[in-house]
Amino acid sequence: MPQFLSTTDADFEARFLALLGAKREDSPDVDAIVAGIIADVRARGDAAVLELTAKFDRLQLTPETMRFSAAEIEAECALVSDEDRAALEMAAERIRAYHSRQMPEDQSWTDEVGATLGWRWTPVSAAGLYVPGGLASYPSSVLMNAIPAKVAGVGRLAIVVPTPDGVTNPLVVMAARIAGVDEIYRIGGAQAIAALAYGTETIPPVDKITGPGNAFVAAAKRRVFGKVGIDMIAGPSEILVIADRDNDPDWIALDLLSQAEHDESAQSLLITDDADFGRAVAAAVDKRLETLERRAIAGKSWADFGAVITVRTMDEAVALSDRIAPEHLELCTADADALAERVTHAGAIFIGGWTPEAIGDYIGGPNHVLPTARSARFSSGLSVMDFIKRTTLSKMTPQALAAIGPSAERLAISESLEAHGLSVRARLDRINQK
Repeated sequence: MPQFLSTTDADFEARFLALLGAKREDSPDVDAIVAGIIADVRARGDAAVLELTAKFDRLQLTPETMRFSAAEIEAECALVSDEDRAALEMAAERIRAYHSRQMPEDQSWTDEVGATLGWRWTPVSAAGLYVPGGLASYPSSVLMNAIPAKVAGVGRLAIVVPTPDGVTNPLVVMAARIAGVDEIYRIGGAQAIAALAYGTETIPPVDKITGPGNAFVAAAKRRVFGKVGIDMIAGPSEILVIADRDNDPDWIALDLLSQAEHDESAQSLLITDDADFGRAVAAAVDKRLETLERRAIAGKSWADFGAVITVRTMDEAVALSDRIAPEHLELCTADADALAERVTHAGAIFIGGWTPEAIGDYIGGPNHVLPTARSARFSSGLSVMDFIKRTTLSKMTPQALAAIGPSAERLAISESLEAHGLSVRARLDRINQK
C-alpha cells in the first residue's frame, strides 16, 4: 500500500519531510573497487578492459573484437523489424528537430569605449555514451544522448554497451546507426568509463561522458569528472501527477506505474484535491498490478515509495510540487496550462490529460535524460548545451585600453598582483608617448 497523506493532517509536515528524505537508492560502497578498476585501466589499457569484460560479462574479447565491425552492425540492424525501425526513425526525427532549436547564437558587439566583446559556441571534439547492456538496454536512451551530441556538432561519438554472454540488443545498434554514432564498443562497467576517459590502445579518449548506469558506472563517472565532463549522476526514476477528479483513474494509475515499473526504487506520487479520486486511483493501480508484466518491480516501488497526497487547493499542489522538484511532472487538471506556468522546479512538465509522461520517454521530442532526487531545483535535463562550450572574445583598441586600463591597473595593485598591473601599464605608457 502506498502512503496516504493530507495537508489537513496535524502530522502532515513531518510525514511529507520523511517522504522527501526517504532513501530510495541502494548505493553500496563501491568507490574503492571502482578506484582500483580505473587505476588498472590507466596502467594496462586494453589488457585490463579485456580481463574485466571476461570476468563480469563472461565474454572473451580481443582488441580487434572490442569494437563492432561494419559487418556486425549491418547484421544486427538486419534483425530489426520494419515497424521497429520506422518507430525509431520517427523518434529520431522528432528528437533532432526539437534539439536543433536549442543551438545558441554567437554574439559580438562594440561597446561605448570601442572594445569589441562577445562569445562563440563550439562543440566538444569527442563524446562517449554509456548504454546499459543486454536485452534490457534501451534504444530510446541511445537516441536521447546521441542526437543532441550530433546536433551540437560533436565530431566523434563513441558508444560503450556491455553484451553479457555475447547478447546484443539489435535495436540499440539500429538506434546508434540512425543517430549517427561513429563507434560502438561491446564493453561496460567502470572499466568502460575509464577507457572513455583516459583512452586505451584501441579506444581513443573522449571529452565528455553521458548516459545512465549502475552504482559502479555512477561511481566511475564521479571519479573521472574533471578529466572529462559528465552529464549527471542519475538516481531512480520518479513521477509526480497532479490531477483533479475529472480524470480517468485508470489513466492516472497507468501513468504512475509507467515509472514504478522501471525500478523497485522508483517513486510515483499523486497529488489531488479530491480524496475519493485519490483512493480510486490507488484501487486502479492495484487492479493493474494483477496483470502487469513487471508487477513484481512496480508493486514493490508503489508499496515502498508511492504516495497519494490530498490538498485543499491547487495552490497547495504547486507549492508541494516545487518542494518535491520531480523528474517528471504531469498536470492533469482543468487549466493545466495556467498551472504549468506557476511551476518553478521540475525536470519536464507534461501538460494535460492527453500528454502521458511515456510519450516523452520515446517520441515527444524533449530529452528524457532528466534530473532526479530533487536536483531539478538547480539543474536541467540533457540538451545540446551539454555538448558545447562558450568561449568569450575580447578585443581592445588603444583608445579602449586608455579608457578602461587605468581601472584594471588599480585593481591589480589592490590585489598585490604586480605583473598584472605592469602588463596594462606598459601599454598605457606606449599610448601616452604618442
